[in-house]
Amino acid sequence: MTKAVILVLDSFGVGCAPDAERFGDVGANTLASIAREFVKVKGRQLELPHLAGLGLIRAARAASDQTILVQDAAQVAGAYGYAAELSSGKDTPSGHWEIAGVPVLFDWGYFQQKTDSFPQELIAKLCAETGVPGILGNCHASGTEILKQLGDEHVRTGKPICYTSADSVFQVAAHEEHFGLERLLDFCQAARRLLDEYNIGRVIARPFLGAGPDTYARTGNRRDYSVLPPAPTVLDKLTEAGGEVISIGKIADIYAHQGISRGLKATGLEALIDTTLQQMQQAGSNSLIFTNLVDFDQNYGHRRDPIGYGEALEYFDSRLPEVIETLDDDTLLLLTADHGCDPTWPGTEHTREFIPVLCYRKGMADVDLGQRNSFADIGQTLTDFFSLEAMSYGDSFFKQLTT
Repeated sequence: MTKAVILVLDSFGVGCAPDAERFGDVGANTLASIAREFVKVKGRQLELPHLAGLGLIRAARAASDQTILVQDAAQVAGAYGYAAELSSGKDTPSGHWEIAGVPVLFDWGYFQQKTDSFPQELIAKLCAETGVPGILGNCHASGTEILKQLGDEHVRTGKPICYTSADSVFQVAAHEEHFGLERLLDFCQAARRLLDEYNIGRVIARPFLGAGPDTYARTGNRRDYSVLPPAPTVLDKLTEAGGEVISIGKIADIYAHQGISRGLKATGLEALIDTTLQQMQQAGSNSLIFTNLVDFDQNYGHRRDPIGYGEALEYFDSRLPEVIETLDDDTLLLLTADHGCDPTWPGTEHTREFIPVLCYRKGMADVDLGQRNSFADIGQTLTDFFSLEAMSYGDSFFKQLTT
């Protein structure tokens, strides 16, 4: 029953990467910052005993010279390390694609201007093709704040709210009832086609509900429209070899549904973990269960809420024994991240950081994987685990997991 489970703790960085200066992120450290704020505000240390038992604290301390105010485990059962990113950006697709063995070595297109961000030619074509009377926003913005600012005007005028960030992204917010969910998705698909010439990585549909600025809230019907990865990923290799890739959360959207056998949606950390556990029990041999735990990033990292982030980590840690108990004898568990998002850092953007690489199989002893030079080491390790053709990037650590 050869199976692998990847849980991506979206944005859970463990210290600024070697090239952080290029991104203005020297000193960023998602885990250390959360732990420090937890002590300040709650008067106690962040409690992550099960993550520590897999080697998280040892990996985090090796990745950074910052103090990590989290109790380490007396004994570790698992393999632990930390990885730098080869890809040119610190965005979600780049991080995930590199995890699957395909780093992004080209530069994405970006909308650099903070206001009047989108070219007038693009706006005119998009409005003409979709029939909307215009757009609102047209700026860099927080997805929650812009709903408070422009939600009422959107409902009144029927103009979708379009905004961006430091990532290569075009985001569209619209009210599910007043604008319509299907209409929003159609609008985003039109935007996806028009944005190809600008080399924009993702278009994100951000539906919301509510009756006013105090109650507007995004729903679980988010949809990401990504371009295809630039080369076949380990997901493609596994499905082509007759295996199964089960996507949970936004994974399928991130890979533009390429290399995905089945895609399952779930909203919220609890539901994402519950769905993962169900699939672990049901999936057959030669399968990969791949889950993105988006709450860490979208609810706490971008919103610069270190206490909420810490509480979410503690909740995840409390569920980790269920995940471990559900593992079959031949199942490999990998916990990692796709970038950082230090909730104490200026602004609201991702931070260029090392990511943790934690692996566990039943009976595994303490294995120090050290610093990995690419997230692609994870994908290369999976090719060995599933006996697939090797990827072009990454160094496998599979032998270290079997000694």
